[in-house]
Amino acid sequence: MRRVADIMSRDVVSFAPETEILRAVEVLVARGISGAPVVDADGRVLGMLSQKDCLRAAIEGAYHREWGGPVSAVMSRDVKSLPPDLDLLGAARVFAQDPYRRYPVVSDGRLLGMVSRSDVLAGLLASWAE
Repeated sequence: MRRVADIMSRDVVSFAPETEILRAVEVLVARGISGAPVVDADGRVLGMLSQKDCLRAAIEGAYHREWGGPVSAVMSRDVKSLPPDLDLLGAARVFAQDPYRRYPVVSDGRLLGMVSRSDVLAGLLASWAE
């Protein structure tokens, strides 16, 4: 059976922790993605920045009449990830149980790629067709 590493996206949008929130929002909107990992210079995952995090920052910024700061100030630090060697049925179980639409694929704390529900469904479909 195929594994997460076989179907993950390797061309991943990610942000450094010091990236300005407004710049990150521009990237998320331009790329049409709902979130991205925040990684350090060594590729270690520090958090996830979601559209929801950005909306919270916008609300807070509107209240204080200033919106900005680094993504590290608003990112979610409790990051759930998937290992690259997890089989697709295992990944499907995770997606079926959790509300997330995509997960970072991480090995030894380092970001390898991203995998989405759609990736897993397409991978399962391809496996069943073989």
